[in-house]
Amino acid sequence: MQNLLLLLFYITSFYAFIPSLISRLFGFRVFRRGRNLKDFALTFDDGPDPDYTPQLLDLLKRHGAKATFFVVGEHAERNPELLKRMHDEGHLIGIHNYVHKTNWLMTPNVVRQQIEKTDAIIYHITGSHALYYRPPWGITNLFDFSKKHYHRIVLWSGMFGDWRERVGADRLTERMLKKLRGGEVMVLHDCGTTPGADKHAPAQMLIALDRVLTEANRRNIQSIRIDDMIALHNAAKQHTIGREAAMKIQSGLKQVVVRAWLIWEQLFHMAAKLKTITPQDPFLHYRVRPYQGKAIKLTNGNTLQKGDDIIELHFDNKKLYQLGTSSKTTVHLAIRMIRLMEKQLPDLVKIAVGDPKVANAKALYGVSMINRGPEQFGFSVLDLPRDLFAASTSIYLKILLSVIHPAGQNRLREGSQQMVPKMIVMPMELLYERFGDGMKPKEQAYDRSSTKTAYVDEEDTSLTGTTDLTRTPPVA
Repeated sequence: MQNLLLLLFYITSFYAFIPSLISRLFGFRVFRRGRNLKDFALTFDDGPDPDYTPQLLDLLKRHGAKATFFVVGEHAERNPELLKRMHDEGHLIGIHNYVHKTNWLMTPNVVRQQIEKTDAIIYHITGSHALYYRPPWGITNLFDFSKKHYHRIVLWSGMFGDWRERVGADRLTERMLKKLRGGEVMVLHDCGTTPGADKHAPAQMLIALDRVLTEANRRNIQSIRIDDMIALHNAAKQHTIGREAAMKIQSGLKQVVVRAWLIWEQLFHMAAKLKTITPQDPFLHYRVRPYQGKAIKLTNGNTLQKGDDIIELHFDNKKLYQLGTSSKTTVHLAIRMIRLMEKQLPDLVKIAVGDPKVANAKALYGVSMINRGPEQFGFSVLDLPRDLFAASTSIYLKILLSVIHPAGQNRLREGSQQMVPKMIVMPMELLYERFGDGMKPKEQAYDRSSTKTAYVDEEDTSLTGTTDLTRTPPVA
């Protein structure tokens, strides 16, 4: 049951949570703000509404403002005259799904059907296809990032809580004026029938919007359509971007990946209930769980069977990133990691001595990219079965390596033939022998004189040990 829950956690994280987090926080593959622009963009979600959308169109016409309406298909179907009026008065129409339902709860095929059905309604009424899409609540999934998704996703840079009537026109005005500047994409709502919204909240929005557009006219700025903003944004970007700027963008994208990755790591640690071996210097985490893979012959002659307790090891990826970015060379990084392993594996023995649940485990277990690092500590390196888990693990570990390795993507190109995930296993008896310093849960102690010191071959340019023992889940 625990493995099933973790599997569901992995799937929902990669399918919905992480894409949504990346797009909302970092703007990955979505448009949410223009750069170096004088004008701003008003966008409206959830309509058309027979009561408030006509009032909104009158207000925009009075101020000479253009806007983008992300319509809900079933609302557009019931109010075709409002959709036609939007189009005839020069506003842009985008898609907000056929029903206002989160993309987290829909498969890619259902999302595609929602978009296509709404686009067909828009085309039937206006004679033009919709090219822009805003998922409800701005929640994306992997399908939204796919190249097969032909609609440009538009989010926002300013949201004001206008779906709540109690916010009131005065606070809305204050909030909107703080965002009244060039390049901002403001999201408002011309319909209050969406779940979670107040039916008459758009009335307060219209009062606030009238004030804001009056102030915009005074400042000599105006609201423009999203397609016009994107065109101006792209022109400005092409005009100003150079080699140095491109390098900064590349660095920024890496930071996006790292930040999203570390956030996901925190969630994973909570879900898996991982414990830290050395809390004052987090590097290795662990949990005790039943082994679920095929039987493995251990070096002490015993066999690790399905159901036997194992100590599953996980690197602290924040620590890995810090080590990788602060190490001058591959050898420097490998030496630092080996020293940490030498310090923390004895701490694991101390935990085992004091915790019967840990002491009763049959072996240490993890997943590794093939290299000589684990064997220096007494681990056996074994092949993973060729299945979906191994393939997905390989992709994850390659991303990890490209982020933390001093040579980055060059390491992947130089050693791609080695980038294969492996199981690493060590009997607990060998852990006590090598790192116990006389400590052992059982009566007899082990002689430390035979302990082998880990070494690094300075002629080896592989990242020894770096991708060993990752937080990738064990073989199911």
